[in-house]
Amino acid sequence: MLRLHDTATGSVRPLELREPGQVSLYVCGPTVYGPPHIGHGRFTLVFDILRRYLAFSGLRVRHVSNVTDVDDKIIERAAREGRTEAEVAAECEAEWWAAMDALGALRPDDAPHATAYVPGMVALIADLVARGAAYETDDGVYMRVDAVPDYGLLAQQPLSSLRAGARVEATEGKRSPLDFALWKKAKPGEPQWRSPWGPGRPGWHTECVVMSLDLLGEGFDLHGGGQDLMFPHHENERAQAVAEGKDFAHYWVHNGMVTVGGEKMSKSLRNFSTIAELLASHDSRAYRLLVLRAHYRRPVEVTQETIADAERGLARLDGLARRLSLPDPLAAAPGGALVRAQAVAAAPSGVEEDAVDRFCEHMDDDLDTPGAMAGVFDLVSRAHAAADEGDEKTASRLGTTVAVLAGAVGLALRKGVAEVDEGTRRLVDERDAARRARDFARADAIRDELVAAGWVVEDGAGGTVVHR
Repeated sequence: MLRLHDTATGSVRPLELREPGQVSLYVCGPTVYGPPHIGHGRFTLVFDILRRYLAFSGLRVRHVSNVTDVDDKIIERAAREGRTEAEVAAECEAEWWAAMDALGALRPDDAPHATAYVPGMVALIADLVARGAAYETDDGVYMRVDAVPDYGLLAQQPLSSLRAGARVEATEGKRSPLDFALWKKAKPGEPQWRSPWGPGRPGWHTECVVMSLDLLGEGFDLHGGGQDLMFPHHENERAQAVAEGKDFAHYWVHNGMVTVGGEKMSKSLRNFSTIAELLASHDSRAYRLLVLRAHYRRPVEVTQETIADAERGLARLDGLARRLSLPDPLAAAPGGALVRAQAVAAAPSGVEEDAVDRFCEHMDDDLDTPGAMAGVFDLVSRAHAAADEGDEKTASRLGTTVAVLAGAVGLALRKGVAEVDEGTRRLVDERDAARRARDFARADAIRDELVAAGWVVEDGAGGTVVHR
């Protein structure tokens, strides 16, 4: 049984589902005001891997991820560029889906937009006001955090501690610095909707409460997102549901941050890179493998060096796929996700069942993807060794197991060889000549030159083989 770290309890717990065999998963999605960066890529890949593994385990998954298409940052950009908020949101959302598709992430089953749920948010806020859990001020409606006895659960801090550390905001009528906006009264030129408190728009923390409960129902299984959302965003979501007497998410799962030079990646530090920039010069699968090699709750360092190391790992996987002509199980997977029973049944040479069991043991242990992938690369070495010894049956079985397990976490293997240009072909020929002349220093220098040009270099029986 899969065990996951639940932020609310601070412990790793067995995943007990609301409905046997079905998983309801809500993941906070993008605020569409700019290009998606590699931090967005990590959380998307983490929950894509989780979703794929749940499916591999034989569970049916309903995955919901919202699109925030009304927000201060969207309004600011629209005003700066002389465009409408809808135009900015539509353009940036298209960028988002293009980037996620390029990363090989499965699209959510539902991707609700905040603007489509404003009436539901108005109804929720009105109910909270009626219950005395929210109050109106000159600039909007605020949630009383002291109306929720266990406020601070996800931050693992009591309300008194959070209040002591809060920055005092100079907002007229706001009773506590921790109280947060549910409704913002309209300012000139801003998008607005009707409400009992006058025209305005909802605060950010309200949309996910309404959308998740509408699409997944009360007591849904998993709520996920980056660790930066634990507090205050997810805490504030939970507070509204609790104050309204709703059974909200049963598990809270948060992934670690992306770091660059040991610092959290952020736009304010100007140390972020967009996904488009990353994929312009690197195999999209390399980022998935880099994410898989780090535990999802730990920071991951994204640099040219770590991406290059992941690409070397990909080269090992692809090299085995070419050598053994391995099938790509993902290509035929219904819905793009593998199911263990079906993938094993479809394997013509069978799979190494013990290796699949060990892989699942790691994944069931709070998504121990580093341990699971170490086992996959061990299989790569064993498959090559069997092929070297002429044991084609064993090599095929081990190689097929590699393809199935890589596919289980969304990592497709490629057998294709890139077209080699004339200059590269001359270097390959020169390297082969140097090796025949036993000029290994020159052969190594040419290898380095090819690698620097982005080629993966392998020594085959017929000479040097290069591919990307």
